[in-house]
Amino acid sequence: MAELMVRRLLIDLEQPVPRHWCNGDAFLTAWFNALSMSFPVGEQFFIDSVRNGFKALPTEQQERFREEVQGFIGQEATHRRIHALFNAQVEKHGLQNDWEPRARQRLALLEGSDPRHGLAITAANEHFTALFAEWMLSHASLLDGCEPRLKTLWLWHSAEEAEHKCTAFDLYQALGGSQAWRVTWMRRVTLIFLGDTLRQTANNLQRDGTLWRWSTWRSAARHMLGRDGLLRQSFRPWRAYFKSGFHPAQQSSPLSEQWLQQNAALYVRVGSA
Repeated sequence: MAELMVRRLLIDLEQPVPRHWCNGDAFLTAWFNALSMSFPVGEQFFIDSVRNGFKALPTEQQERFREEVQGFIGQEATHRRIHALFNAQVEKHGLQNDWEPRARQRLALLEGSDPRHGLAITAANEHFTALFAEWMLSHASLLDGCEPRLKTLWLWHSAEEAEHKCTAFDLYQALGGSQAWRVTWMRRVTLIFLGDTLRQTANNLQRDGTLWRWSTWRSAARHMLGRDGLLRQSFRPWRAYFKSGFHPAQQSSPLSEQWLQQNAALYVRVGSA
């Protein structure tokens, strides 16, 4: 199983964040802010789902997953904490997180359900975040010129998402989760995730007063639908999730490991001396 290091990022998010912190690009700033607004409640759900899935394993299988599950929970907990700090800063610009209340209402419907449902939802979301992470790490120049602590935040998060993308998927399979439910939840998560992200991005732009600027829509078209855009570049690896025999490890690259190695001075290992 994968060894997942829990890292504490050496940046200070108690200090204010510029309004258009992503190189003055209103769309990219609003998009990143929208994603961050989903993370505290989302990461907590992922933690709970993986923890519940681990507890549902037969005792003889738990040892196989124990260290990886602990690493997964530790990484997601650090993401939850640091994005809560980031969200508190961007909300000082007059933004309002409408995503989180909707997410809490939907997730409440799953309470007491088979733990494989939570794992299937988590695995689908982790696939999405892994696709975003790969795109982000391969287009890191988008953050050139940004305040260094914010560039570090997003590339560190991307690197760790790529690192732990298999955990929920493997637990789901270990519990006998079916292909049919796995792809059903991916279809549902696709609609919910993209719909909520775009809705919150538009909400952010509206409150920022930049929704109807030509530069905003030009940036959206370029970075989402252009030749190197996120949605266009991610379509094939997203579609691969529906194939029988798919596993997240089939979509791997050295970018995550390279970033973590090259930027080791920006974090410390939690629990290290």
